[in-house]
Parts: sequence; C-alpha cells; structure tokens
Amino acid sequence: MNQNRFLLPEPVGKLLSLLPVFPGSLLFATGLNLALKGNLPEDVRQTLNGKKLRIKVSDACLSFDFQWNGSRFAAVQPVGEPDLTICASAHDFLLLARRQEDPDTLFFSRRLLMEGDTELGLLVKNTLDAIDLPVFELGRLAPARVLGRIIPGAGRSQS
Repeated sequence: MNQNRFLLPEPVGKLLSLLPVFPGSLLFATGLNLALKGNLPEDVRQTLNGKKLRIKVSDACLSFDFQWNGSRFAAVQPVGEPDLTICASAHDFLLLARRQEDPDTLFFSRRLLMEGDTELGLLVKNTLDAIDLPVFELGRLAPARVLGRIIPGAGRSQS
C-alpha cells in the first residue's frame, strides 16, 4: 500500500508550521501526564529524569519538546539537541497510539525514525509496550460520527 496517500498535504504542514511551538509542547506534556504519569515504573522515571525528548510529526511540521522533571512531564523550549527525537507522520503516530501498527515494523520500514540516545529510545518503546493505555482508544474520546469525519476509519470498531 502506498503510504504517501496518508501524509498530510504539504500546504497543511506549512500552515501548521506557523503555529507557536511552546503551547503545543505544553498540551502534549499535559496529555502525557494524564496518560502515563501513574503508569511509569520508578526505574523508568529515574532514567527519564532530566532527559529532553522531542516528538516530531514530519508531515505536520510540528515538534513537541518535553522532559521528565522527577515528578511529571514538562514542556521545554526547543533549545539545543534533545537526548532523543522520535519522528513519524501523523498517520503513523495515530496507528501507534491505536496499537494498529508495531513500532518495530515502522522503524524497520523507515517510517519511524529515532535520533539520539538509542538506549533511551528502547526504554521508551519497551515502557509504552508494557503499559495498557485505553486512553488511546479514540472512540472513548469523541463520538464515532465525529471521528469518522476527521480521521478516515476512526469511527469503526477496533476489534
């Protein structure tokens, strides 16, 4: 299947790239705290402490910079290189969040890129794989008729 058909159109990415960076990172960090904060094992928290991470949505021209500050995820300004950057298209991140695609498959097909501390990348991947995250079931967040208009196929059952 041609994965290019699932990329956001370039004009949309250019428009999104004009948005200020920090508010997006703040919203992303808040979402991570809601979804993950109580599920992170102590050893993972210690390893993440002070590490700067960046999620880069390639086709949307958006990046979210954040770090674990010992008690929660916090947005940070995009200054310097992060310890780890994870990059994919919006569609591929959606597939990962819905657990419809395996991160290893995306990585080896070069649709998911990791730059920086690879050991930290493996820790993040393994931690997310080990946590049951029902919050990512989009049907619980919005009615199927609304999601189906925004994201093709999102209104269908995930069984």
